[in-house]
Amino acid sequence: MEKHTGKCLCGEVTYEVSGEPVSQGNCHCIDCRKNTGAGFATILFFKEEQVVQLSGKTSSFQYNADSGNSKIKYFCQRCGSFVFGTNSGREGIKTIYVGTLDDASFVTPQFNVYTSRALPYVKIDESLNNFEKGRQ
Repeated sequence: MEKHTGKCLCGEVTYEVSGEPVSQGNCHCIDCRKNTGAGFATILFFKEEQVVQLSGKTSSFQYNADSGNSKIKYFCQRCGSFVFGTNSGREGIKTIYVGTLDDASFVTPQFNVYTSRALPYVKIDESLNNFEKGRQ
């Protein structure tokens, strides 16, 4: 089984994921832009049992997303980097932002969500499954 590792900015929180993600895509919502400080976020969705935190301590922040779902962001207590997330609309799934992976060469986004919120300079790949809001 293929394994991938990742960490926060300071390296204190480390994790390992096993196997392939359930899905992977780009989100253009305002929350993801604020979480990453980027024009959009590439997110991997794994079953909870595929994700193992190896070291470090996380704190959490809970909020309601545009979708109406409750989300929890887990971040490094030392450097503040977002490491994991959960979404009440996706029970049993953990999200990981691609930027925390040590090697993201295996990542191939399958979709774009919240394209209606995409920034003007972002080119949406029309060959992917694209949704003006979240996936149904």
